[in-house]
Amino acid sequence: MDANRREPGTVGERAGGRRRWAGSAVRFDYSGAVYGSLLAASVIVGAGDLGNFPKVQLILLLLGTAVVFWAAHVFAQLLGRSLANEPLTRHEFRKVCSEHRPLIEAALPPAAAVALSRPLGLDDPGTMWFALTVAVVCEVGWAITGAVRSGAPRRLVLLAAAASLVLGVMIIGLKTALTH
Repeated sequence: MDANRREPGTVGERAGGRRRWAGSAVRFDYSGAVYGSLLAASVIVGAGDLGNFPKVQLILLLLGTAVVFWAAHVFAQLLGRSLANEPLTRHEFRKVCSEHRPLIEAALPPAAAVALSRPLGLDDPGTMWFALTVAVVCEVGWAITGAVRSGAPRRLVLLAAAASLVLGVMIIGLKTALTH
């Protein structure tokens, strides 16, 4: 056995091309979740005033945009594999679809924030800011979680959090500049 290779199954080691975490064999694409959260934030910013986008419409816009971007990522991945002459089996198709699932899942918390805004007594601008805040908090949370779960040093975890926060603040800045 090569001295640089370790037995698969240990924390952070690759097993069958997938990372395994302590107590979990399930792979989760944190970069997809970070990207999906930022995408949701940009949809909220782009939706403008809720007077033009009723809450149900905004929820559908958030979820629909996530599905379209998920499909685009799946298509690009499958096209890349096809161009590389890799076999495209049903298993590979399901695997690629599953790998990009976090992009869709990231739209769920901001959509839930919009749905919960009425019971919370929020007006339309309050709903937009609540959903935008949820999207950015999730984006930063996914970045931190991904860095921690990958075993990154504390400095890199903080850098990931800061970079995600800056991206989220940029989206909030756009919202503020364009609506005030």
